[in-house]
Amino acid sequence: MKKLIIFCVVATLMISLFSCNENVKKEETAETDTIAKEVNTFKTKTEQFVTVKLTTDLSVLSENQKKMLPLLFEAAKIMNDIFWTEAYGDKNELLNSLNDENEKKFAMINYGPWERLNGNEPFIDTYDAKPKGAQFYPVDMTVDEFKSFENKDKESLYTLIRRDESGKLKVIWYHEAYKKQYEKVAELLNKAAELAEDKGFKKYLTLRAKALLTDDYLASDMAWMSMKNNTIDFVVGPIENYEDGLFGYKTAHEAFILIKDKKWSEKLAKYAKMLPKMQKSLPVPAKYKSEKPGSKSDLGAYDAIYYAGDCNAGSKTIAINLPNDERVHLKKGSRRLQLKNTMLAKFDNILLPISKILINKEQRKHITFEAFFENTMFHETAHGLGIKNTINGKGTARKALKDVYSTIEEGKADILGLYFVTKLFDQGDFPEKDLMDNYVTFMASIFRSVRFGVASSHGKANMLRFYYFKEMGAFIKNEETGTYKIDMKKMREAMTSLSEKILVLQGDGNYDDAKKWVTEKAVINQDLKSDLDKVNDAGIPVDIIFEQGLEAIGY
Repeated sequence: MKKLIIFCVVATLMISLFSCNENVKKEETAETDTIAKEVNTFKTKTEQFVTVKLTTDLSVLSENQKKMLPLLFEAAKIMNDIFWTEAYGDKNELLNSLNDENEKKFAMINYGPWERLNGNEPFIDTYDAKPKGAQFYPVDMTVDEFKSFENKDKESLYTLIRRDESGKLKVIWYHEAYKKQYEKVAELLNKAAELAEDKGFKKYLTLRAKALLTDDYLASDMAWMSMKNNTIDFVVGPIENYEDGLFGYKTAHEAFILIKDKKWSEKLAKYAKMLPKMQKSLPVPAKYKSEKPGSKSDLGAYDAIYYAGDCNAGSKTIAINLPNDERVHLKKGSRRLQLKNTMLAKFDNILLPISKILINKEQRKHITFEAFFENTMFHETAHGLGIKNTINGKGTARKALKDVYSTIEEGKADILGLYFVTKLFDQGDFPEKDLMDNYVTFMASIFRSVRFGVASSHGKANMLRFYYFKEMGAFIKNEETGTYKIDMKKMREAMTSLSEKILVLQGDGNYDDAKKWVTEKAVINQDLKSDLDKVNDAGIPVDIIFEQGLEAIGY
């Protein structure tokens, strides 16, 4: 009897052990499958971006200019490091916690664990939603707490909001928060200034170094506006406010290193002088176009050889319109820099393939790089049009429209850019142009930019325009082929009425209506999603990433 009992106990234990081992194996297999799935997912995500080498012909540079480049690259990398702290925090802490190389690469593309072209959704399970104010404010700060915080500098473009030892909010100026980094960048800029042969560039570099140490950028912005003949250009500092999704107050750090294409730039120079005339032609009552845009605006073509920080996060910009300071706009205008090599890369790798899927076959011949270049050029020029200060005492349009300003402003530049080129055509400035090229290319570009998602001001602006065009009958969709055909007459009408809508919103500083419009229409509905799914299924890149640095340009 005892032997039988012992046998049964042993048998039971063996069955239990066998069962336990099976469960362990199942758990291990499940865990392995999950890891493999995540690895494949991140490999797929990184493959959504096509790599483009940023280089140019450096034979146009003098020996001193070539010596200057390593100094500018070093300064740009510091801007990149600062942006990491603004967007996420400790970069090394994040990257060291990731094992898969594709996951690390994707985190580098996004400057953190949130997918910028997918509504800033976390792509790492251990992270919650991205703070709307990034790291410019305490993550536990409420909107009401900020509003009740009495400090004249709290809305400054160049301050961080932090908590003091008692837990109350306080203001820290950028030049205090980033003191060591700024001092190093200032040293590098002053060394570069010693090598600068162009007096305007030398002055700008010197004043920009000083600006970083004081958080007063007006003098350096004015100096940057006065540069006309320098071959190298360097955009550096806290500039755009896209990263601040809470209020749109705080500027993020970035840098561009650019080489001017003087032949292309000469072709573009005449259009910048037309701003005052274009301002008068805007389709709004006189009070919404009473400001006179600066007539000293500069329009040029460049090859980009380095992107750092904010401009390198998520979708890559193909043109620059700076400075953002309204005081500079009214006195001197702004400079519009077309990044020709980046633009061509996006046209060839993204826009053309999209048009073959979503644009009517008969109209695809109108998708041209020349039209894409012009639309982008006039988009940047159009940032100088309209109104900077509200007509009813609400301050600047930027302050009045708060967190939706960037979306509305990008929407304005898009539609007024098309309005600009249309006016020039009507006036006979483009006698040999087929205006349909610009309109069809403009429509195809909507699908390219909508893919940037609801976390992007550019993406949201294109969603607003897509639905507005749809309501106005500016295009017709063939449900059988899934392609879009432009109705030229109705698109021109939609362009005019949308221009008026946006300009009035800005002039009135009508935050409530602007917020309602963005909330309701800056979305991707099921029909639009199905179009974008076709594009994604075809393997068309969402955007580009860069092989860049001194090695890329042959140093």
